[in-house]
Amino acid sequence: MTQNHPPMAASPAALALIDGQPATTDEALAVFDALPPAPLDALWGDWSGGECHTGHPSEGLLNLYGWKGKTFVDAETVHPLVFHTGTGKTRNLEPRLLFPGLNLPGWIARSRAMAVLFRLARPLLRTRKPRARLRMVEHRGVVTATMAYDHLPIHDVFRQVNADTLLGCMDLRGDAQPYFFYLRRD
Repeated sequence: MTQNHPPMAASPAALALIDGQPATTDEALAVFDALPPAPLDALWGDWSGGECHTGHPSEGLLNLYGWKGKTFVDAETVHPLVFHTGTGKTRNLEPRLLFPGLNLPGWIARSRAMAVLFRLARPLLRTRKPRARLRMVEHRGVVTATMAYDHLPIHDVFRQVNADTLLGCMDLRGDAQPYFFYLRRD
């Protein structure tokens, strides 16, 4: 059941981060921490995503490979990695097969050859099954909507910028700094 949430004014600092203003990890964390928690029912639907510029080693890879966003059907049915196909359609990709490629050395992962290889391999990475779930989890002292991947040590933690925009913080075990991204409701 979807609840009505009061409209909120978007944080200028969050909008600047989403609009591409570079920030340090500490600055992005301060923006993230100042935002209100995201309730689960505010996430239902299709979302388009983008990366925030904080200097994370993986920054740029999802966009390079055609990441579109995420789909939240309900708390048990989440498609965490929705990609463009190049034909105007989208496909849900299997995170277990995709993430090892993102851990390649940066010069290899960002190469034109890898981008072509990824486009060719994309049909093999496809899944129709949901690969994540949503839960309310405490992160940095706030209980907020969090997406947990089914087979990877990754949590995407969300804060609400406004009713149609989320700021996400990817918490990956062993990562020295969080990866920041945003989602906008389609």
